[in-house]
Amino acid sequence: MADDSPKSAAPIPKTTRPMSEALLNEKWDRCLSSMLIRSGLGLSFGIVFSVLLFKRRAWPAYVGLGFGAGRAWEECDNSFKRAAVPSKDGLRVIRP
Repeated sequence: MADDSPKSAAPIPKTTRPMSEALLNEKWDRCLSSMLIRSGLGLSFGIVFSVLLFKRRAWPAYVGLGFGAGRAWEECDNSFKRAAVPSKDGLRVIRP
């Protein structure tokens, strides 16, 4: 005899983290990796300029490190602030 009752499917497991937390973690990961990369590039350019132009002084390396870290900080800050502002993608903005 055939069983006509619907079979219950296995429950779909929920993710342990909410989506907003995953997005926040992704932004922090991107910010930290950008900070490391840009600071490293700034430091390396500072070392090259220090050796080539400034008679091996230390300040060009520190300035390059600061510029790289500052640029990464600004990009990270903008990515977090942009999340608070509603997106206007696809909307036409009419200015007077």
